[in-house]
Amino acid sequence: MAHISRYYDVKRDPAGHRFLEVRVTGFPLLHLPLLNKSTAFTEEERRLLGLEGLLPPGVSSIEEQKERAYLRFRQQGTPLEKHAYLRNLQDYNEVLFFALLEDHVEEMLPIIYTPTVGDAVREFSRLYRYPRGFAMSTAHVERARELLDNVHQQDVRMIVATDSSAILGIGDQGFGGMAISIGKLSLYTVAGGVGPDKTLPVELDVGTGRQDLIEDPLYLGARHPRLTGEAYDAFIDAFVRAVQDRYPKAIIQWEDFSKDTAFRVLERYRKVVPSFNDDIQGTGAVTLAGVLRACALKGERLRDQVVVIHGAGAGGAGVAGAIREGMRHEGLSEDEIARRVFVLDSRGLLTDDRQMEEYKRPLATPKSLTDGWAGTDLLSVVREAGATVLLGLSGQGGIFNEPIVRAVHANTARPIVFPLSNPTANTEALPEDILRWTDGAAIVATGSPFPDVTVNGQTYAIGQGNNAFIFPGLGLAAVLTRASEITDGMVAEAAYALADFTAREYPERTYPPTRALRDASRAVALRVARQAIEEGVAREEKVAGLDEGGLAAFIESRFWVPKYLPYRTAEGASPALE
Repeated sequence: MAHISRYYDVKRDPAGHRFLEVRVTGFPLLHLPLLNKSTAFTEEERRLLGLEGLLPPGVSSIEEQKERAYLRFRQQGTPLEKHAYLRNLQDYNEVLFFALLEDHVEEMLPIIYTPTVGDAVREFSRLYRYPRGFAMSTAHVERARELLDNVHQQDVRMIVATDSSAILGIGDQGFGGMAISIGKLSLYTVAGGVGPDKTLPVELDVGTGRQDLIEDPLYLGARHPRLTGEAYDAFIDAFVRAVQDRYPKAIIQWEDFSKDTAFRVLERYRKVVPSFNDDIQGTGAVTLAGVLRACALKGERLRDQVVVIHGAGAGGAGVAGAIREGMRHEGLSEDEIARRVFVLDSRGLLTDDRQMEEYKRPLATPKSLTDGWAGTDLLSVVREAGATVLLGLSGQGGIFNEPIVRAVHANTARPIVFPLSNPTANTEALPEDILRWTDGAAIVATGSPFPDVTVNGQTYAIGQGNNAFIFPGLGLAAVLTRASEITDGMVAEAAYALADFTAREYPERTYPPTRALRDASRAVALRVARQAIEEGVAREEKVAGLDEGGLAAFIESRFWVPKYLPYRTAEGASPALE
């Protein structure tokens, strides 16, 4: 069989039970996070693997290890300290990290992902402890394929790659964006069942536009201005070619690219290598799912709504595209959609007579529709268009003020208001304020996690429009079907699958609680896999002809779970990392 890693293979004994055959023993084994069981190594394994005397004599179960780790986690003071603790645990014992995360996903998701990951990105160079992933810098362009050989995994299936140019709402973070790639892939594993040995975080270090980072003596990235133009394209081309050669079965998720680059990279490569952009497509899909649920809670349809989107970056553009596609799905014509979807950037409403970036043009409103309007600022657009849905992807904290929210409420008995920008400081309005300004009538969901809100004696659950409800299932389906392309149909099906899952399991909510991430991802993966098969982009022969039950069983059989396997040594196993 082909090696999964330079250091081990997963095999089965004659009875069909899985075990790890390792090619490294002794002290080095304890420093490989994918292999280290720490105190859970049995006495027999300790003798076999040369670990006697290197560990405490007591043998722990994984349940005891989780209890010990959770106590340490709770002892950490700030969210960033908790993030650092979990990252250290992941770099020490990966199975234990994911077992702990699975048990406490609702509590720990905001720590390993938004909003705390924003602070971890800022502090990445100062917090750096252990190498993880693949870092390609401008010094490596000509040797990209050679350097990928240094990665020990031989069968990577899921890559998250960022150039760190537009991290969350905090902009250019240079090499610190690696923390985003690591965090996203942690969710692919805990929520989407993609084995950690099949994932690879990537930092595409093309430099930084921030002089303060270049001059920071502790900064770990390349110390020069960002590449642009042909030099940038050549860099990304080299990376894609190297991945195609080294990992021909890999899916690439493009992450946190600046808005212009995000669309260009997506269109340049989506038919070259199976890939998608979560900021554009994932944000669009998760928002569409939440708006569909909010409409159902109102007893209305998406086609009945007038949607105003504040923010025309990658996320806002992705949401506008998804909402428009949802309206097409419900039978509206392009002219009807133009009268129901309005997108604003920092200069106001996008109209087709304005100068704007090329990617914004499909989002622009015909200028003729605004003739006679009082203005094209946010408040005017809400009033003049008759907005019933207000979606925030602007990164401008507090921009949805009381007059704006009340104006939406004036157009509908139950306004849908989703302030979706991350991190928390950038959210367009606080849920408590929105509900107070509308006397509890608004249907609210956010991008960052917020606690329940009580207004006039009634408590409202605040749904979180977290992309983690979309991308793990979408990516898992693409991996398992070996999709040749991540199609628009697959992304749209992820949105409808999430909406249907929420309606079935949590009928009073816009989004499921984050503790349901794994179940939501299974539901999304099943529908997306079926869509890939129907569109003819599934290359995995084992899924062809499977009925719904068979496809679900196929996905479940390959859904990674964090548990220790027994160990055996390979012939010639060495105590050195050769």
